[in-house]
Amino acid sequence: MITNFFVLSPRGDTVIAKSYRSKSGIGAHERSHTEAFFRKVKFWDGVAPGTPGMDTTLGTGSGKDLPDLAEAGEGGEGAKESAKRFGDAPPVFVMPDGYSYMHVKRNGLIFGCATEKNVSPVVVIELLSKIAKVFKDYCGTLSEESIRKNFILLYELLDELLDYGYPQVTQTENLKAFVYNEPILVSAVADTGKMINPKTASASAVHKPVIGSVDDSGKKTSLSANQKNEIFVDILERLSVLFSNNGYVLNSTIDGCIQMKSYLAGNPQLRLALNEDLAIGRNNSSGYGSGVTVDDINFNDCVNLSEWDHGRTLSFYPPDGEFIVLNYRMTGEFKAPFRIFPSIEEVEPNKLEIAVHVRAEIPDNHFGANVSIEVPLPQTTTAATCNVVSTPGASGVSAEYVSQEKKLLWTLKKLPGCTEQTMRAKVTLSGPCTSQIRREIGPINMNFEIPMYNVSSLQVRYLRIAENMLGYTPYRWVRYVTQSSSYVCRL
Repeated sequence: MITNFFVLSPRGDTVIAKSYRSKSGIGAHERSHTEAFFRKVKFWDGVAPGTPGMDTTLGTGSGKDLPDLAEAGEGGEGAKESAKRFGDAPPVFVMPDGYSYMHVKRNGLIFGCATEKNVSPVVVIELLSKIAKVFKDYCGTLSEESIRKNFILLYELLDELLDYGYPQVTQTENLKAFVYNEPILVSAVADTGKMINPKTASASAVHKPVIGSVDDSGKKTSLSANQKNEIFVDILERLSVLFSNNGYVLNSTIDGCIQMKSYLAGNPQLRLALNEDLAIGRNNSSGYGSGVTVDDINFNDCVNLSEWDHGRTLSFYPPDGEFIVLNYRMTGEFKAPFRIFPSIEEVEPNKLEIAVHVRAEIPDNHFGANVSIEVPLPQTTTAATCNVVSTPGASGVSAEYVSQEKKLLWTLKKLPGCTEQTMRAKVTLSGPCTSQIRREIGPINMNFEIPMYNVSSLQVRYLRIAENMLGYTPYRWVRYVTQSSSYVCRL
């Protein structure tokens, strides 16, 4: 299946590498190969080096068509840069060494593998995600430091997870019988890829490993000693919304999940109840506005659905580690938490005025955290100035022109509900604003997270232990988080 597996740090250092087979005697996880792979991921130019007819220099992979495209268009060097802006690297691509490389990113780390076989990319991506989850379950937290301090444990896990490149045992609870090393505890760090608001950050107890561990001084810490009976429940929703230039919603989707991590002694059976008026499928909804309607839903294998149809109640024995109880998807009309209203005015042939108005339509007792709004500008932009009209309550507000990336960046650490914010920018171009240059403006992209709020109105009615146990008082922690996945407004 896979030829080798490796984990790279945010700087491109190889943290873990394991080879399973190699036809040439040189594994693709060797330093030269992983360096070329990391450069390709970091500076993706839209061309897979193994593509026929393209430049196949190791690690560069620039297409021969790009310079011609740049020279043919207006703007010379600027157009050349525009042609090479292709966004993030895809999870699967071919390198000139003949291997197909696949990877996922978790907490700034890159979990990757290479294969010379014609394997299903979806299966390999799922395998890499599963390996990252198992590493997190056994180390408690997923970071470069935790991996470096737990080399022996993680290589032992890899020996059980994969055999000759084929997956064997990938469930956290099933691996316990075969793993004898203990993890070394490392204090949790924030996600290196984005800011984390304290209201949406995980509690420190979530980062405990699923087996007994030792601290930095070598002292053993047992899971049973001084441990509270706790269970953590996260209702996570990621929004994909597309607005027209007048603020109307063109397309909207919610991808949500209910995620759990259990530290309950004795592993008792749990009962989780959701909205009684929850309907699945548009045809099954009892009427407009009558309840919560999701398009589709799927459950974890451990869930018992005997009470689902008449009571919307799930019963299950929680497995070890972090797991997803269910995934759901909702499309159609729902109230978007933020609306974007852009406007562009040409004041002179080479000068534009751009205004972006954002209206928070969430209740005033909620707020958007770590909000960032990006407005791409034409490559012919020479200068831009920004000013913000901010209402009371907003904090950490700033707007700037990022000349290297030719974009306006507007950030707000806190955007309260039921408020409106406006950014105005004056943009100077090196030449007249033609229709082609006008099309280079936008689309506007917005990123945010909203703690203790969800758009779909899916709620946890209760979370109980199925059997009454005297003296057993578990702590239940429920958290709602809404995040942007693709929140875009056309110009």
